[in-house]
Amino acid sequence: MKRTLFTLLLLVPVLSVYAQMEQHVTWKFYLNKISDTQVEVVCEATLDDGWHIYSHDLPENTAFPTIITLNESVKYKPLGDITEEPAPEVHYDDSFKAELKWIAGKAKFKQLVEVDGPVTIEGIIEYMICNDENCMPPTEESFSLKVGGGAAAATTTKAADNTAKIEAATGHENETDNKSYWGIFWLAFIGGFAALLTPCVFPMIPMTVSFFTKQSGSRAAGVRNAMLYGLSIIFIYVVLGTSVAAIFGADALNALSTNPWFNFFFFLLLVVFAISFFGAFELVLPSSWVNFADRKADKGGLIGIFFMAFTLALVSFSCTGPIVGSLMVQAATGGFMGPIIGMLGFSLALALPFTLFAAFPGYLNTLPKSGGWLNSVKVVLGFLELAFAFKFLSMADMVLDLHLLEREVYFAIWIAIFGALAFYLFGKIRLPHDSPMDHIPVSRFILGLTVLSFTIYMIPGLWGAPVKLISGFPPPKDYAESPLGVGREIPASSFVSKGGEHAGGMPEGMHPGPQNIPAFHDYDLALAYSKKVNKPLLLDFTGKACANCRKVEDNVWSDKSVKDILTHDFILVSLYVDLRTKLPEDEIYYSETLGKKVKYIGQKWQEFQQKRYNQGAQPYYVITDTDGNKINQPKAYEPNIDKYKNWLLDGLEEFKKNK
Repeated sequence: MKRTLFTLLLLVPVLSVYAQMEQHVTWKFYLNKISDTQVEVVCEATLDDGWHIYSHDLPENTAFPTIITLNESVKYKPLGDITEEPAPEVHYDDSFKAELKWIAGKAKFKQLVEVDGPVTIEGIIEYMICNDENCMPPTEESFSLKVGGGAAAATTTKAADNTAKIEAATGHENETDNKSYWGIFWLAFIGGFAALLTPCVFPMIPMTVSFFTKQSGSRAAGVRNAMLYGLSIIFIYVVLGTSVAAIFGADALNALSTNPWFNFFFFLLLVVFAISFFGAFELVLPSSWVNFADRKADKGGLIGIFFMAFTLALVSFSCTGPIVGSLMVQAATGGFMGPIIGMLGFSLALALPFTLFAAFPGYLNTLPKSGGWLNSVKVVLGFLELAFAFKFLSMADMVLDLHLLEREVYFAIWIAIFGALAFYLFGKIRLPHDSPMDHIPVSRFILGLTVLSFTIYMIPGLWGAPVKLISGFPPPKDYAESPLGVGREIPASSFVSKGGEHAGGMPEGMHPGPQNIPAFHDYDLALAYSKKVNKPLLLDFTGKACANCRKVEDNVWSDKSVKDILTHDFILVSLYVDLRTKLPEDEIYYSETLGKKVKYIGQKWQEFQQKRYNQGAQPYYVITDTDGNKINQPKAYEPNIDKYKNWLLDGLEEFKKNK
């Protein structure tokens, strides 16, 4: 989902605690006389070590820029843009996933002003400061500077920032992003090893290593050349990942995860890849490309080694292309760095065997011989590609709210796919390029039993079982033909708080939500009901295509103690920011926050989240009182049950204190 304004902001206490905050920036305001009719307003910031202030020139939808705003007056007017001193440095900001300009140490922001005689120039400077772990909310400082008789009266003020002892937003974002990047890396690394076990790549290992050891003058030279070969493979694939990231950009890549049309395209793409692996056809690159690379490889030396690696990439495309394509689709949700990290993991796994076997050629004899098992690997990968394809179709269906691929249908498809895979492994199904088998190898038989067990495990999901092993993949329970499970009705007690305030069934606007927890889908209705029953409100900013949202709902909210707290002690409102249900014509409006018309319900809640909490990521949880005021620190993705439960209890305790 597209990152929006101020990902880190407002993860801090309310303004009433500012008097207790530690100071990290000191402001000094003064004037420089330029001429009798022009002066320069100078706002000089001195920052503590490790802190920086952002430039006035920043990309949209990132950090808060430094802005000087003068009060309107007929006696003076600003001229031109703000200038900065020293020149800002450009850094890649991990929090905002963009290159941003900032200044550390001492910074001067200057605004040229035209004046008409003696006058007092009044205005404010709005700014945001950060260090490597924390970002403070946008803050403003006012100034009043007198112009008259060629002298300027200087004013000095100190600005306090918010360093209350809370979990810093930046730290949390970085931790989450790091986990995401590691996940992409290891997924790609496994994909690289899978690519090794295909008919296009595996036979190349002994051939290539033998070439290096025979053509090199010594073993050391052979090892060196093989290492260069491996590094060339890594370089080629990382350049591919970098090119994808540069062409599409971080914003576009993040948007892929929730855009229904992209998800539908990915579904079709993975289906084509799967059919190719099944043996219906081969994906090949133009032969002229392969011939060109092969001719260059004959030249020898470093250039020859590089083009040998390039030839491998081209020749093996029919096997590696679908794997690389699938990984790039998955890595795209990791922003700009996702495809780069994904291709690093893939190419590292692909290159390692060539280098290691060149260093220890004796171990080549331990490799299994090429044969029909290599095609079986391709077919198994084809089944996995087909299964994952329906994840993307499911996301498109949920975002468009079509209800064509509900939870039961999704499970039926996966049960059929993995059931067919089990039959294939047992030798009951043969595909075009499979070799005949007199018997099933023990390893294949064990793998078949594992797949069959997994298939049987999924069957209860048709009747509403949680099936936690694959949480995040199927649609949530409330996106089903039978949201409560087959033959079940939600008991009246589920809608009765411990104090009995809302006995008698669901109030207007409330529905069975995730884990059958009573939930509203409209903020105003939920807030009014919260006030009526005097219970705190839990805002659940979520998305139909948000995998981490499903993980929290399936693995955390399903815990009996957490579910009991959510059901009885809070009023839950789930606001889906990617819902494509159209608003009535008379409710469509232009949003300054989003910079476009709000036409869909999802956009309405997206704007609400950004405008109210300056946060654009999901999941995002906020506990408020009955007037909509935030009670404690909001929480993003939290898979730990105890931490999430303690956060809920902390909010509940704060609510009771302030009653």
